[in-house]
Amino acid sequence: MQDSRVTLDDTDLRLLAALQRDAHLTAEALGSQLNLSASQAGRRRQRLEASGAIRGYTARLDPEGLGLAVQAFIQVTLERHGPEQAKSFSRMVETRPEIVSAWTLTGDADYLLRAYTTGLRALHTLIHEVLLSHPTVARVQSQIVMDQLKADAPLPL
Repeated sequence: MQDSRVTLDDTDLRLLAALQRDAHLTAEALGSQLNLSASQAGRRRQRLEASGAIRGYTARLDPEGLGLAVQAFIQVTLERHGPEQAKSFSRMVETRPEIVSAWTLTGDADYLLRAYTTGLRALHTLIHEVLLSHPTVARVQSQIVMDQLKADAPLPL
């Protein structure tokens, strides 16, 4: 198995931390924060992008401001376990825009899904008409988020 880690020095780590706080930083602003020239900071950023250490840049949106009033975590247990069942379930998850992230788990549940919906009726539809009606799903358990105590944080570098 090949090690996919990128070799990072202290300056790379500080650059990554700065970009996690503000991905819009220009090469000049990065250079100023890192005590580098703009061209040096720009080359480091390009190297980190090319290596895959930086996967991309996204905007953080306000779910409530966009009408997504309900956030839920949904645990899913499959009826049977096999490659075809897992592929079928994964394909369905990929098609659902309200499911924003999904993980496979150890323990009682096989999957953990994070979903945003416009309301309880939409969450009900997702659970009962989409997830529970899928032929490989045996059980679904959901938790509705009341409040998020800590926002999705930058990675610890």
